Amino acid sequence: MKKTTFLLFLFFLSTTVFSQKDIFNVARTGTVDEVKTLMKHSPDCINDLSPEGYSPLILACYRGNTSVADFLIQHVKDINAVSGMGTALMAASVKGNVAIVKKLLEKKANPNIPDSNGTTALIYASIFKNYEIAAFLIKAEADPYAKDNRGNSALDYAILSNDDKLIQILKTK
Repeated sequence: MKKTTFLLFLFFLSTTVFSQKDIFNVARTGTVDEVKTLMKHSPDCINDLSPEGYSPLILACYRGNTSVADFLIQHVKDINAVSGMGTALMAASVKGNVAIVKKLLEKKANPNIPDSNGTTALIYASIFKNYEIAAFLIKAEADPYAKDNRGNSALDYAILSNDDKLIQILKTK
């Protein structure tokens, strides 16, 4: 009887522990309701950094979890939190998520913060030829002349790829 009770206890404990999600997993693939549930237990969890240095907002933007990213944009302390790989604005730019880029910029995300390679959100938009995001970033005062660690700017990448449309967008500043 004791052995059976103990095994049931272990089974219950293991299913409870392994079924729980942390804020970083929820940011990647969860729902806003899951974020809210986690916040009831730890209100500041949305401002935590993962062991790799990523904020939940950066993860939600990179993984395209738009509803969670939108919620986090409205509630995090620092919209410009920086990881070694950049900001939420960079993640949304890399992934081509125009809606999230717009929402981040509306909340005053800084388009000129570089990542560890000196790359800005505008440089990523230029590299990935995302004209709409590049135009939004230029309107938000992104610097088309800021250089990455290779010595190239967003405008340089547009010129290197002979992309007249992108060059025109970047020269509107």
